[in-house]
Amino acid sequence: MSSSYKILVVDDDKLVTSSLKSLLMIEGIEGAVFFNEPEMALEYLKSNKCDVIISDFMMPSMNGLEFLGEAKKLYPASSMILLTGYADKENAIKAINEVGLYKYIEKPWDNDELIINIKNACERSCLIEKLEKSNEQLKKYSVHLEELVREKTERLTAVINNCADGIILVDYGGNVLEVNPACESMFGLDKNILKSKKLNELFIGKDVDFLSLCVQNQENFFRDIDIVNAVNGNRIPVEISSAYIAPNNDEEQGKFVFVIRNVIFQKEMDRLREDFIATLTHDLRTPSLASIQTLEYFIKGKLGELNDKQLMLLKTMKKSNEDMLGLVNTLLEVYKYESGRLKLVKTPFAFDLLLDECIEQVLPIAQAKNQTVDKNYVNLESADIVADRNEIRRVVVNLLGNAIKYTQDGGLIQVNAVIDGQDLRVSIKDNGEGIYKQDIPKLFKRFSQGTKEKRSISTGLGLYLSKQIIDAHGGKIWLESDKGKGSEFFFLLLDSVKTKKKDELWTA
Repeated sequence: MSSSYKILVVDDDKLVTSSLKSLLMIEGIEGAVFFNEPEMALEYLKSNKCDVIISDFMMPSMNGLEFLGEAKKLYPASSMILLTGYADKENAIKAINEVGLYKYIEKPWDNDELIINIKNACERSCLIEKLEKSNEQLKKYSVHLEELVREKTERLTAVINNCADGIILVDYGGNVLEVNPACESMFGLDKNILKSKKLNELFIGKDVDFLSLCVQNQENFFRDIDIVNAVNGNRIPVEISSAYIAPNNDEEQGKFVFVIRNVIFQKEMDRLREDFIATLTHDLRTPSLASIQTLEYFIKGKLGELNDKQLMLLKTMKKSNEDMLGLVNTLLEVYKYESGRLKLVKTPFAFDLLLDECIEQVLPIAQAKNQTVDKNYVNLESADIVADRNEIRRVVVNLLGNAIKYTQDGGLIQVNAVIDGQDLRVSIKDNGEGIYKQDIPKLFKRFSQGTKEKRSISTGLGLYLSKQIIDAHGGKIWLESDKGKGSEFFFLLLDSVKTKKKDELWTA
């Protein structure tokens, strides 16, 4: 590839930028610059144009969408590529329209695919630049307008006819006007048959008024839509992007263009990835449990007395294995929620007793830091809560553990719970360092590891799983915090209260 292309890469992980640098060198791609801080990259861009700009999504001080948005203002024609994790895929898809991304690439990426995308992005930027020059020439040589339009129309027709995605042109009434060969292949129908149909007759799945949405939003992206191939009867999952085309001077109404992408391979890859995670986490539990039980056997002196150093080493090994088992269990729970395979077992129970159990479980950790745990219950004795007790317990213990972890020695942790009508509201407040408001939305995302100031050594799954549990109950979880003033986590369970009968109140 020509060394005249300029590539900029920004990722806060030095290992990633180092590996990308090596990969580009191996591929013979020169002219690339690398940054670990998006602010420094923006300073560089102010005086240096780049054809391709590649950014990581999760960065402490500025996320990838914010950085690429600023870069787009400087160089609209540059091709933007976002490196994103599987959890942020929705945001990346949304950003294609909002920021104008060229591509998003999921981590971990395939090296060959990444290189192809970078080369294509360079060519795209070159084509955009050439297109801009062509437009200037078009204005300058207006006498050749008809010929230039004809040439560009032929090129556009060639692109449409050779595009792997299906393309449909529709009038304002929903009648199909034109389709490309890929669209004929997807539906297994000749274009003349397709042109005799209405747009909504072609898709199954969601009941979507495509045309109304296009008029309102100009550009749209639709998922969970299927089509049926008339030749083999196969049902094909697709993703559809659409845009409204304003009418010309001689037209009363505009048109719509729909681009249809076959995602059956992508769906299969997602399923295989999920099954891999589930199998891996499940199979890791057995050896972890065996290691813990074996170490416990040694610690209890079943094979003879141990000296203090041996005992300390074995206890450390046991604690590490317990931590790993906890991580495996959390990953397994996350998978179950995301795949919809976990069914809540809702039963009535006394929530005040559950809170007391949770506080008693974490109290030794708080006492080791000279912390005080204060509790305030309102109306809890008058009613039971109908929910999955084990899952709600997981949420409470996680929030208490976070409060203890991020509160200084000698601090105060307050546990408040109130039944108000048919709703239960719980809050766990600490007087720790607090969190910047701009960091709060990130905390409930999968694998979130801290704030812009520092990263946690945890997995970043605790709050994410807590949100999954509360969401599954139809509730809401949120955080209120100010830097230097502590944090207060809340969760609300709606319509979850079951009023106790008089004899139950008497027994209590």
